[in-house]
Amino acid sequence: MKSDVGAAYSNRAAEYVALFGEVERAHEQDRELIGRWAQAVRGPVIDAGCGPGHWTDFLKGLGADVQGIDLVQVFVEHARSRFPDVPFRVASFADLGVPDGHLGGVLAWYSLIHLSPHDLEAALDEFGRSIAPGGSLLLGFFEGPDGAPFAHAVATAYFLSPEVMADRLARAGFQVREVCRRSDPGARSQAGIIACRIGPEEPDNTK
Repeated sequence: MKSDVGAAYSNRAAEYVALFGEVERAHEQDRELIGRWAQAVRGPVIDAGCGPGHWTDFLKGLGADVQGIDLVQVFVEHARSRFPDVPFRVASFADLGVPDGHLGGVLAWYSLIHLSPHDLEAALDEFGRSIAPGGSLLLGFFEGPDGAPFAHAVATAYFLSPEVMADRLARAGFQVREVCRRSDPGARSQAGIIACRIGPEEPDNTK
């Protein structure tokens, strides 16, 4: 996430928390997908771009060995105060701060939408480095023409295409296992991807 995006979220952190900081306000389909994914993951999990920490706490409640990371110090401080039993720290997508293959999974729920194509590729590479073979990645994003910008309430964001994302994920060492789409009246189309980290000897059977 660029520093200007981080600054924009810092300036509007209280507003963001008030609007989106409750799992109960999320769409039922989102809660079901994240919950189902979390229960299948084995090993440590990072909620990358955790924001105010509500999804991190949700994962903790499902029994996950989870920590939340975010570039925005205000979010991390809020999350630590609200969810004292869950670890949170400041970190970036470019460096998750864990050894190679340490993780069983990464959740990046709408947290990659502000990244440029170059930064997006770097983030996926870091996820691939950090997740052990057999581990899992869950992404959430707005579906549309890949790379097309739109006026997000906080900072410019970019639509992503599940098909193009599948190619990016393959280059980072993942195989897409599931694509979920949702279109609600009056809202942008949304998508989620579950991808498995494959080992160096494993073929990508999606090709």
